Amino acid sequence: MNDLMATAELLARARHGDGDAFGALVDPHRRELHLHCYRILGSVADAEDVLQETMLAAWQGVGDFRERSSIRTWLYRIATNRSLNALRSASRRPVTTSSLVWPDPPEPDRVREVPWLEPYPDVLLEQVADAGAGPEARYERSEAISLAFITALQLLPPRQRAALVLRDVLGFHAAETAQILETTTASVTGALQRARATLQESLPTADREPAPAPGSAAEAALVGRLAAAFANSDINGIVGLLTEDVWLSMPPVPLEYQGRDVAALALSIVFGTGRSQRLVATRANGQPAFGVYVSDPHAPVFHANGLMVVALAGTRVTDLTRFDNSTLSRFGLPRTLPA
Repeated sequence: MNDLMATAELLARARHGDGDAFGALVDPHRRELHLHCYRILGSVADAEDVLQETMLAAWQGVGDFRERSSIRTWLYRIATNRSLNALRSASRRPVTTSSLVWPDPPEPDRVREVPWLEPYPDVLLEQVADAGAGPEARYERSEAISLAFITALQLLPPRQRAALVLRDVLGFHAAETAQILETTTASVTGALQRARATLQESLPTADREPAPAPGSAAEAALVGRLAAAFANSDINGIVGLLTEDVWLSMPPVPLEYQGRDVAALALSIVFGTGRSQRLVATRANGQPAFGVYVSDPHAPVFHANGLMVVALAGTRVTDLTRFDNSTLSRFGLPRTLPA
């Protein structure tokens, strides 16, 4: 009761132009809204822009808020619709970085057009208040932020994507989801059924071994061996840590490659230049990740060469996803390292 009274008082003050009261109402939801926008958009930068639009729209519209839903649901409605508007924007087009493409690539095992995909720093996940998913959520928090899940979401049509995130990740009821999306419950149910079917085909199979727990000794040992093998230019050591069906991808390049043989070929190109590699550990999307650095043949320095996110299963690596240097600053990683 005291919380309801406090919220009502803050809302009354915000309606009269009190910015501090408005901040007290919306600030507890900022981080989870940013994560929500990221799931729909696949881009940290776009999520930040949409979050700012959401807060501005909420400030301008707080006088019209009639309390037919909670403040949180109201903010999710604004953020979701702003995210869908961003997806429709013609100006939102990724730029393919040519340096990520192999000089003479083999035929890809899969061509998967993902409009946009950026890694999400774990340091931002740590700042998300655990509001707890609703009773109808289907995905655990760790699964719902994994790079495989975010990639699969980007393959869904926008409204299906939003419906699935609202229902199966956040656990909103069907009626709440319909209110957020400004549609009918029947429409939400139909979109959700189609989204679930598509997602099921895109996500890793359920019989795959579970990944080691984040931060566990088993995870640390595996990623430590991977980093050491890169530092030693040990192609066989790296390949030995991979699953037979390992996937290699380089967003936004749509070409994806599968298997140890193609991984060995890629690594032979990487290390064939004679330049040393160094990996700096970080975390993205709840998974191990590395800033990748290569030595300069003319100076005692290592230059950044992208960010690599690693997916694990049991004691093996199942996915290596390479992003370009534009992602490094969000992880606090420098462009150069001393030799």
